[in-house]
Amino acid sequence: MSYKFSFEKLNVWIDSKELIKMIYKLTYKFPDEEKFGLTCQLRRASVSVASNLAEGTSRKTNKDKAHFTTIAFSSLMEVLSQVIIAKELNFVEENDYQIL
Repeated sequence: MSYKFSFEKLNVWIDSKELIKMIYKLTYKFPDEEKFGLTCQLRRASVSVASNLAEGTSRKTNKDKAHFTTIAFSSLMEVLSQVIIAKELNFVEENDYQIL
C-alpha cells in the first residue's frame, strides 16, 4: 500500500475530485466561444475546491486550517453559481444539473 497524504483520506476531498471530473466532462460540451468564459471559470473554481482542502491540511493551526476550508466552500459556491448560469444559458441539461 502506498503512502497517502492526509487530505487524500478526506471524504470531502475525494468528493471534490469527483466534482472536478464531472465539471470537466460537462464543460467539454460547452460552445467553443465559452472556452475562456464559463468553461475556464468553472474548471478553475472546481479545482480550487480540492486544492484549498489539500492546502488547509498542511497548516499548523486550526484557525488556519478553517480558513482554507472556508475558501474551499466559497469556491464551491462559485461553481454552483456558474452551473446555474450555464443551465439558464442551456449549456447544461436538467439531468446533469440535478446530478451536480
